[in-house]
Amino acid sequence: MHGAEPVKTEWHDVVARQHHTNTGIRPVQTYREHPHGLFVAREFVAHPRIRHWQAHLLPALNVVVCRYDFHGPREHDYYIDIATITRLGARWRVRDHYLDILIHEGIAAEIVDTGELLAAHAAGFIDTPELHGAVEAAHRVLSELARSHYSVSSWLAGQGMALEWLPLPESVTA
Repeated sequence: MHGAEPVKTEWHDVVARQHHTNTGIRPVQTYREHPHGLFVAREFVAHPRIRHWQAHLLPALNVVVCRYDFHGPREHDYYIDIATITRLGARWRVRDHYLDILIHEGIAAEIVDTGELLAAHAAGFIDTPELHGAVEAAHRVLSELARSHYSVSSWLAGQGMALEWLPLPESVTA
């Protein structure tokens, strides 16, 4: 089992165009609010694997749906964080619930970081109702993705959502 880590809480300050993470404050190129939440796009400066990140914070689904532009071959098409998302004026708070889902579009999806969730619960960083909520949300999303043939856009359309993404460079779509 993994070592216990405190819950990661991030803030998105739309007015200041800043993403506050556990590793620092990063400038954000694009914030765009939409009926289902918030779109974010920013560079990953000096990251060994990732050049650029895009995400949709979707409070009603308790997820952050991410797309990464990798320096090398694509590791996955989408990455979903299970989280509680709260809007407080011009600031959005994301409380990460450890579980993530990796999606290989049209092929498969998998839940990862279960060990981190269990270790955090054992250490008291996350309570039992929050643990159960995270597991239920992850399995709901995974089941819905399976019924949508692992198509994120089809899954989201089934939730009444059509989300827009910035185009990825040719070099990372292959």
